[in-house]
Amino acid sequence: MTLPVLILTIILSLVKILVSCLPTDTVNWILSKFKLHSELSEANSIVTFNGKRLENEKKLQVINYFNEAKFLKKNHIFPGNEQLFLHPENSGTPLVIDTKSGKKDVRLFVYIYNDHVDVVKQYKKKLISYSLLSDSLQERSMPLIRNLV
Repeated sequence: MTLPVLILTIILSLVKILVSCLPTDTVNWILSKFKLHSELSEANSIVTFNGKRLENEKKLQVINYFNEAKFLKKNHIFPGNEQLFLHPENSGTPLVIDTKSGKKDVRLFVYIYNDHVDVVKQYKKKLISYSLLSDSLQERSMPLIRNLV
């Protein structure tokens, strides 16, 4: 009886030491799997506004502004209210960003307001909504994008 308990204690101690001494890269990789506002890469992203694709410098600028934005809060979506988040009232035309997150195709609808930015993340049949704070995205990118239309 004492031998199995001793072996179990040794194994659990080793697991505890291993988990508490993980390398920084491994910890960052694990945390990135659960990150809600993940960074976009230019190569894997397609940015459109009002059906027109943003290219080169404008696309890179919008992606950089999006990546630099600060996460504010997650908005809870209750079943049946999905359309309220996909097409909110008084929101205007959203920026649509098609990108890849791992092996999943993700579509981001970015609604820009004066005081915050709402993002609706859609993949498969799931919707996740959250708010960001980005002065540069709120002030600078909308005149830049409106010049395309």
